[in-house]
Amino acid sequence: MPTASAPDLRAPLVRPRERVLGGVCVALARHLGWSVTATRWIFVGLTICGGAGMLLYVWLWALTPLEGAEPGSPQEARRRVAVPWVLFAIAAVCALTVLGGGWAFAAGGGLTAVVVVMIVCAVGAVGWDQVIDTRGAARQDRSATVMRVLAGGVLVAVSLLGPALWGTRATGFAWLLFGVTLLAGVAVLGGPWAIRLWQELIAERTARVREEQRAEIAAHLHDSVLQTLALIQNRAGASSEVARIARAQERELREWLYAGAGTPDSDLATELRDFAAALELDFAVRIDVVTVGETPERSGGEIAASAREAMLNAARHAGGEVSVYVEGTPTALDVFVRDRGPGFTLERVPEDRLGVRESILGRMRRAGGAATVAPGSGGVGTEVHLHLDRPEGTTT
Repeated sequence: MPTASAPDLRAPLVRPRERVLGGVCVALARHLGWSVTATRWIFVGLTICGGAGMLLYVWLWALTPLEGAEPGSPQEARRRVAVPWVLFAIAAVCALTVLGGGWAFAAGGGLTAVVVVMIVCAVGAVGWDQVIDTRGAARQDRSATVMRVLAGGVLVAVSLLGPALWGTRATGFAWLLFGVTLLAGVAVLGGPWAIRLWQELIAERTARVREEQRAEIAAHLHDSVLQTLALIQNRAGASSEVARIARAQERELREWLYAGAGTPDSDLATELRDFAAALELDFAVRIDVVTVGETPERSGGEIAASAREAMLNAARHAGGEVSVYVEGTPTALDVFVRDRGPGFTLERVPEDRLGVRESILGRMRRAGGAATVAPGSGGVGTEVHLHLDRPEGTTT
């Protein structure tokens, strides 16, 4: 009884990542079981026959996926041939042909083919270098500029030197070709710059429209939602759960509305505001942070750590309303943390409680500054004063 023959399993039609140019011949040879060399010669023969081989190669290159490429993933490839420089070399050879002896075959229509190939290769070299090879590991930062200047320079040189070398042998059609070459050279030299300028202009207009829309939304929310949240806080009291939630929502809404309008994320004022927002979610407290002057100190500095410890103590032991006042001058930085709690004195704090002694007083002393803990105004609450001198014109 005859047995069924095994099905003819063909290799998938995928282009290898390691290839000379596009990997089409290797992919097709593997899929059909042919020789790679024979496949390449077939494409060469079809190219000679009216350019069909080149069109077929480009069509397969565009439709054949890379080996092991997932949908939506970047299809990076490693080529053994610098395609932009190959195209530029072809354009340079065509330019020498036009300038050196193009009139010898101008009557046969060869001039048109040479000039067209020159323009296509020069423009293709610049386009390939800036669009396809942008993620190449060996690509230098200035290679795109160098390629653009060289390719554009070749086209402009042909358009300017061609008429001078041809002289009376140049026909009207030749003058037209030189004009087209000049336009192509100007486009290669100034095209990327014009495109980049246009993109920046579009981005600026889009940003301005978005900013206007954001301003309209901010004005509407300020007149409605933010005022409602502020009214809830005033009616509910600073220590109530409702007021804490309303203040947290108000802070998040303001940060979303005015994103990008504040100070950098790494400075002292922003760090203290973010820390105050976190404390308001964990404790029954309302913390207002006011900043006067410039405070470019790092958020990871000693004065920032001391201020956070003082704010944490005020939220944990005092609650209610806490005010943080930050004042920066060219020569000093002062931070005041005031609460309206029962207050305390350092003499009555047990020796094993090192939060104030080491995390605030000791830290500021080691940083070259000073810290004091004293009763608040009128003997109500506690005021922690952090002071740090800095040389004039410098920041810590």
